[in-house]
Amino acid sequence: MPIKQASLSFSQKTALSGVLTALALGLSYLEHFIPLDQLIFVPGIKLGLANLVTVFALYYLGEGLAFCILICRCLMQAALFGTPSSLLFSISGGVLALSGMWLIFRGYPKYFSLIGVCVGGAALHHCGQILCAALYFRSIWVVSYLPVLLLLSIPTGCLTGGISVALFKKFRKIFPERKHLTERFKSL
Repeated sequence: MPIKQASLSFSQKTALSGVLTALALGLSYLEHFIPLDQLIFVPGIKLGLANLVTVFALYYLGEGLAFCILICRCLMQAALFGTPSSLLFSISGGVLALSGMWLIFRGYPKYFSLIGVCVGGAALHHCGQILCAALYFRSIWVVSYLPVLLLLSIPTGCLTGGISVALFKKFRKIFPERKHLTERFKSL
């Protein structure tokens, strides 16, 4: 069944995409102040709060705008706070995560809740980054870090998924034409 796009004009979608890109960039920056890697002792681990914006864009605006927002956020994040290598890691993880979430959302909506989509996205984000690291460092040994990251994908994906469920309940009032996407979240 094709995904019905939100009934917004081109100008509204452009403005909303800009706002969402800025929000994702702000959430990504905010994560630098959460010392999660000191609490869990896993270097580089983050909650993935910017994924909230990606999930919203995927469900409510479609995969095309979600992809544009993701790429713009990664480019701006690297330009403002990162390096060329951080851009590679961010884009590789983000594109694989978004592609996987889109596949789960489109192909298996009966089997995966929004939380499942977010956990899958978190796991695929880590896979993309590890693949990029293996190519960047020319070492297969970085793959040994993957099981730890995949295990941590469960709580971080559940967190972003749980927040997304709560937000989607509120979005039903804003986007009534997309109500069918959030019907299954009533019981949560």
